[in-house]
Amino acid sequence: MGSYNLTMQDKTVTIETDQTSFEAYLIKPPGLIKGGLIVIHEVWGLADHIKDVARRFASDGYCVLAPDLLSQTGITEKAGELQKELFDPEKRAQAQPKIREMMAPIMSPEFAVETIAKVKSCYEYLSSTEETKSRVAITGFCFGGTYSFSLAIAEPRLKAAIPFYGHCDATVEELRKIKCPILAFYGEKDEGLMGGLDDLTKNMQEAGVDFTPKVYPNCGHAFFNDSNSFTYNKEAASDSWLKTLEFLNSNISK
Repeated sequence: MGSYNLTMQDKTVTIETDQTSFEAYLIKPPGLIKGGLIVIHEVWGLADHIKDVARRFASDGYCVLAPDLLSQTGITEKAGELQKELFDPEKRAQAQPKIREMMAPIMSPEFAVETIAKVKSCYEYLSSTEETKSRVAITGFCFGGTYSFSLAIAEPRLKAAIPFYGHCDATVEELRKIKCPILAFYGEKDEGLMGGLDDLTKNMQEAGVDFTPKVYPNCGHAFFNDSNSFTYNKEAASDSWLKTLEFLNSNISK
């Protein structure tokens, strides 16, 4: 958990798309704002951990918008207990079918289209203000990492994308739409993502994308989540945090 400037302003705002509306957590630092940052949660929803991460970024000078992209699906009502079971080696086998059932509402192409529209609306919200205009980046974790890749493809004005253990199965043609640099973090033991990382890197190179993958040894999925004692890796989390801030500082003001 971080320490924060108590004069930061935070509130819940409503974001609208052409089809729906949803809530997001907005936090602004005092003084000069470096830029806008969208922070996308894990599949567990807009949990306290993600709000804490948003406050950390705000403490470094960013106006942060963390949308709630899953509460309308009903997933977040079941997420807390299932998260503990999934990462507990003794309960994982029993938890996996429950997780698959829980995930069913978000696996459809229709959900993906709707969610990308929501994330694009987050971009428009931040880019419409003078404080953050034309200086908006995105980061996200797991589910949020995947949609960080998605926004990089969908929004050519995006300044930077920093997916943490996100999935990207886009074609080379789709990847060519990306105009911003991408810094992507992975855990060496995250077999589901590591198996496709070489192909993704080759496709990014073929598409001409400035793509930098960083793989941390001796850790797996969700290594950044300090609220998950089963997955958190302090060394990897600390290093990726510093690299993220450096990457944002290097790219968001260009």
